[in-house]
Amino acid sequence: MKSKVLITGVAGFIGSNLADRLLSEGDYQIIGIDNLSYGVKEQIPLGIDFYQLDIRDSDIYSLFKGIDYVFHFAAKNCISDCQLDPVETVDINIKGTINVLEAARRAEVKKIIYAESSAIYEGSKSLPTPETECAPQSFYALSKLSTMYFSEAYYRFYGLKYTALRYFCVYGPRQDYRRTIPPVFSAFIIKLLKGEQPIIYGTGEKRRDFVYVDDVNDFHIQSMKDSRTDGHIFNLGSGVNYSINEIYKMIAQLLHSNIKPIYKPDLPGEAQANLADISKARSLGWTPRIDLEKGLRTSIEFIRDELRAGRI
Repeated sequence: MKSKVLITGVAGFIGSNLADRLLSEGDYQIIGIDNLSYGVKEQIPLGIDFYQLDIRDSDIYSLFKGIDYVFHFAAKNCISDCQLDPVETVDINIKGTINVLEAARRAEVKKIIYAESSAIYEGSKSLPTPETECAPQSFYALSKLSTMYFSEAYYRFYGLKYTALRYFCVYGPRQDYRRTIPPVFSAFIIKLLKGEQPIIYGTGEKRRDFVYVDDVNDFHIQSMKDSRTDGHIFNLGSGVNYSINEIYKMIAQLLHSNIKPIYKPDLPGEAQANLADISKARSLGWTPRIDLEKGLRTSIEFIRDELRAGRI
């Protein structure tokens, strides 16, 4: 009998990739929720039951009936946008998450696997950073930290099992290039393929830990099946970081481009560096499989196809 899985934010980058992965395995029936304010309807895989709903709406409760596992990705997740509107950030990321937790509790869902963020480590000086660190600076990071406390409370008071995942810089096909400030991989690739100058904010010496979406999905699936993940937080990164300038150089070389980037003033609220301590996830047998060059080549081919089709 197939397990029933519900994914919030199913039209987004990570949600749509996970839905594809679960469908390919053939063992899951999937329900997807997305209000399409950030997600893209065309990214929703065929074969899932999709509902255009907001996670803050009580109408989502009926969809949780009979669900075994919930993946909660829906969020307001652009740091610069969250800095401009902390009220909406709290409403979506905290109120919305509590509504999802309550829906899962009422439906007696077996487990919820949800997105936290490495942004929680923004002010930490400890690199690589373990899950025990906590130093949020931005409104986005504070909202994500709040969801941790509520998830722990639902586990403690109601027995709702959870696994919390602190993603570092996840990349791959369908990465959200529509944000006000797009992720660097998709932003750089799109501009260079168009023959335009990409933008780098600050000096380009900020360092980031990048992890490919397929590797993240490996741990998503493990989190459903492995009881050792219950009630725990895990970093998901590669354990290696690169400067934004280094990333730009790698992408430009792969595209045989000599275009120089434009440097603009730094963005507020961002950490100077992040680097995941992934020893906790490794202790359960997980390890990243896709190296950066392979992941970049796949990302480039996806975006090139999107441009050819006129979708970008």
